[in-house]
Amino acid sequence: MRRILVTGSAGVLGFGVRLIAGEQPDREFVFSTRTDCDLRDADACRRLVRRVAPDAVIHLAAVSGGVALSLRYPATLLRDNVLMTVNMLEAVRLGGVGKIVMALSSGMYSPAAPQPIREASVHHGPAHESNYSYAYAKRLIEPAVRAYRAEYGLNVIGLVPNGMFGEGDDFGLESASMPAALMRRFYEGRDARTDLVVWGDGSPLRELTYARDMARAFLWGLDHYEGPEILNVGTSDELSVRDVAFLIAEELGIDRRRIVFDRTKPSGVFRKQTDTSRFAKLSGLTFTPFRVGLRNTLAWLRDNYRAAVRGESPAALAGHHAERQP
Repeated sequence: MRRILVTGSAGVLGFGVRLIAGEQPDREFVFSTRTDCDLRDADACRRLVRRVAPDAVIHLAAVSGGVALSLRYPATLLRDNVLMTVNMLEAVRLGGVGKIVMALSSGMYSPAAPQPIREASVHHGPAHESNYSYAYAKRLIEPAVRAYRAEYGLNVIGLVPNGMFGEGDDFGLESASMPAALMRRFYEGRDARTDLVVWGDGSPLRELTYARDMARAFLWGLDHYEGPEILNVGTSDELSVRDVAFLIAEELGIDRRRIVFDRTKPSGVFRKQTDTSRFAKLSGLTFTPFRVGLRNTLAWLRDNYRAAVRGESPAALAGHHAERQP
């Protein structure tokens, strides 16, 4: 599989694949964004696959973001993500592509699922109300993988990344996930005298994997994982929202006493730790410490600030962002 089509390559995980593409000089990567193809259009998907003629597809495209976006646009998140899933599977099937890697999200798991959450809990309990439409759209990928393998013999696998951050992240005011939203807010307010407000009480715990590491995990899955079962991938380390806020402040030289936790705002799911033991045993991959990845991401944000905050209007919902945990 030498020629690889990567959808959603303008998002954080797709950007991570771009950054490590040089580690695989024997491969040609074709990076697709929303300007190349609207993946909600079935005919456009088929034309893209015919034009690129890839040996494999890594499908990262999605509409996703933080709690605010999920609450405001539930129908859009459900509709667009389901359309992209089905359209890409059909395009790959009809195009005779050798393999497709589908990205789910640990945000799809129910808070009622036993923790650490194993892959078998994908349909265990209701999704959290703050991101239910996105969660059910992502859950649909699991039966889609099984169905396309069973009926068509399609070589399709499903990988479940946990929370992500890194260079090229979505820093939009409405669409950013927690780490990116805090990075932008703190970066913009670093020299002010006002409080830096964080939603909730800061107690929720999150697994946050550096996007370059997650990109390596997906390329490992492309080359080495053939199972019909979905597979949790990413770090098993957890940080609280409070820890993340304090670490960002420290890296930016901000007095942490300026940070205020607004308990009138929703905190989100308290904990959604995933069981990545199967992935760790199979792959042997290791992960970049959070502080190192954070430092790299903040440096990228500083150097690319104007471009990073450009796509922050509601129209960005029509775009395709790499998967992240809401």
